[in-house]
Amino acid sequence: MRYLYLALAVWGTIHPMSWFIGWFNANSWDVMAMVDAWHANQATSGLVWDLTIAAVALTVWVIAESVRTRNWAGLIAIPATFGIGVSCGLPLYLFLRSRADT
Repeated sequence: MRYLYLALAVWGTIHPMSWFIGWFNANSWDVMAMVDAWHANQATSGLVWDLTIAAVALTVWVIAESVRTRNWAGLIAIPATFGIGVSCGLPLYLFLRSRADT
């Protein structure tokens, strides 16, 4: 399972980032324009809020578990979640967390 989590973290980095980079290349790397695009309609706004709430929940869980288990490496999943996305942060955290199980 551990390497499946790692593969998902890599996929969760490459696949979304390829879309983001393509969008940025077409839109002059304007971050605020991307934020506007995320809120182009109610469906995309709903998705943004869904992912934001999931990212916050993941962050709370990562912090709570890292403090409890003293597995500080798991904290790397927080910037990965907010810098790349939940699609990277969650499987990355599961990969780092599973290290203690091996």
